Amino acid sequence: MNINANFDTTVVVHAQERKWIASPMQGVERKMLDRVGNEVARATSIVRYAPGSQFSPHVHNGGEEFVVLTGVFQDEHGDYPVGTYMRNPPQSSHTPGSEVGCTIFVKLWQFDPNDQHQMAAKIKNVDQSHKQSLFESKYEQVFCVTLRPNEVFAINHHKGIEIFMLHGEADLQSNTHAITMFKFSWLRKAVDEPLVLTAKTPVRLWLKQNHLHDVEKQLERVLCA
Repeated sequence: MNINANFDTTVVVHAQERKWIASPMQGVERKMLDRVGNEVARATSIVRYAPGSQFSPHVHNGGEEFVVLTGVFQDEHGDYPVGTYMRNPPQSSHTPGSEVGCTIFVKLWQFDPNDQHQMAAKIKNVDQSHKQSLFESKYEQVFCVTLRPNEVFAINHHKGIEIFMLHGEADLQSNTHAITMFKFSWLRKAVDEPLVLTAKTPVRLWLKQNHLHDVEKQLERVLCA
């Protein structure tokens, strides 16, 4: 399965407009933003757990990272409420589920094999302008950015960028694109060019940068799994 699998192009998905698709596990649905592979895949998705649903135990051979968007995500290691950013490195394992139900934004098979840092961070719920570092390494940098209405945020990247809107509405301008982003809109851009985001309402977004240089190796690892 290939969804938005050309990593040289700019992709924008307004996930609120997409329908939920059932996963192989009862009570778990997803919206696929990009994907290369079948059930073992390099993938970016929004996943929804119905109350009481659970995945079977599994190993994340290529790593997993996610943001909890609604409810409480749970596994044998703990409970992770709304606003949790989690990284589970390659070869980590768990049995995920949710007693009350939850929705997560999740990325699979996108770690460097040497990135073995497991962590959980709480996204700060602030009203003022704020840029919070969630994770930084030589492989990538991940932030949460909060903006007030009419505030302008300039983004420079060299090896790719992704933006996921946690809430709010903003206009995004580049040399080649003019896009309005809404709650749960997702953008992936590989081309190295400045971006300028102007908040139309209070905005909070998840931002990852300098991480798309390794896509071909990520895909090779998935195909060999």
